[in-house]
Amino acid sequence: MAKRDYYEVLGASRGATAEELKKAYRAKAKELHPDRNADNPNAEAQFKEVNEAYEVLKDEQKKAAYDRFGHAAFEGGMGGGGGGGRGPFGGGAGQGDFASAFSDVFEDLFGDFMGGRGQGGGRNRAARGSDLRYNLRVTLEEAFRGSQKTIQVPSSVTCDACRGTGAEGGAEPVTCPTCSGMGKVRAQQGFFTVERTCPTCNGMGQIVKNPCRSCGGSGRVERERALSVNIPAGVETGTRIRLAGEGEAGLRGGPSGDLYIFIEVREHPIFQRDGVNLYCRVPISFATAALGGEVEVPTIDGGKSRVKVPPGTQTGKQLRLRAKGMPALRGGGVGDMLIELAVETPVNLTQRQKDLLREFEQLSEQNNPEGSSFFTKVKGFWDGMKP
Repeated sequence: MAKRDYYEVLGASRGATAEELKKAYRAKAKELHPDRNADNPNAEAQFKEVNEAYEVLKDEQKKAAYDRFGHAAFEGGMGGGGGGGRGPFGGGAGQGDFASAFSDVFEDLFGDFMGGRGQGGGRNRAARGSDLRYNLRVTLEEAFRGSQKTIQVPSSVTCDACRGTGAEGGAEPVTCPTCSGMGKVRAQQGFFTVERTCPTCNGMGQIVKNPCRSCGGSGRVERERALSVNIPAGVETGTRIRLAGEGEAGLRGGPSGDLYIFIEVREHPIFQRDGVNLYCRVPISFATAALGGEVEVPTIDGGKSRVKVPPGTQTGKQLRLRAKGMPALRGGGVGDMLIELAVETPVNLTQRQKDLLREFEQLSEQNNPEGSSFFTKVKGFWDGMKP
């Protein structure tokens, strides 16, 4: 019986990418796995056929040969899918290698959860360093102007003595003899092939015969570094600044991680912030509120502004100063400053002041429209409660 086309077996097109082929293979392998098809006597043969097809198409050299010559590329001792040969294109998952094929599909299906070879195993010998977080507090004035801050960051840095290799004198690590550089070892347990991290090299694929005395073979040491950080104008609490490559040094000369600086803006004794706008509560005297006048208020840039208080001002009235707020982060204009007036009740009055206020109260019955309206409503409420 003629062999089926490998692309047809996987349900993929001839122009499929490596990722598309892998996705098609996983779907077919799950669908045809013998454990899921106990009532299908052909499941095992179909499962082997899927593995055979993917063994060829996932390899660039084998795939190129198959695309050009078809199944003939692996006949006549050239190795490949069903014949189990070991020619120039390597061997596939033949009839006598079902356990190996099952191990491969097990790894492909569950490798994402078990650290399978999808990540390259021990071949990625240089591990990237971890990202670091630094919480930085700034004043509202610094957030307004922008500033340059120097911070001390404790982290792992590349060992100068071995230049990050982990070996004394900077010598290169050697291939692990246990796993032959793969970082993983396999053990046959009945029908299953179990893959574990190599205990000799801990998955690195390499070992250091003569570890560096400064770093103990890790290629990095703990040290506190001074970094200069540019704080842009307009930052808010929660703003994140990323410094690429300033995180923890990589293992065995791997790339460094990143440093993330999280900004916290301190509370201000005068101003309250809401986005790009600032609020300032300004107390005014009873006389100024009644007669009107001017009041001098501070601004976040260190200046002063005089604002007019209209006669008859009540507590809570707001006045707006345009473009006296915070700048928007990365441009986009400037907010406003809102002044909230609070009429202050005088305390510790002298006898003369008390007499004047009593005289003023007797003369001002018609000058309190809000109070008169309220008490008129209260009288009407009480009258309505009478039987």
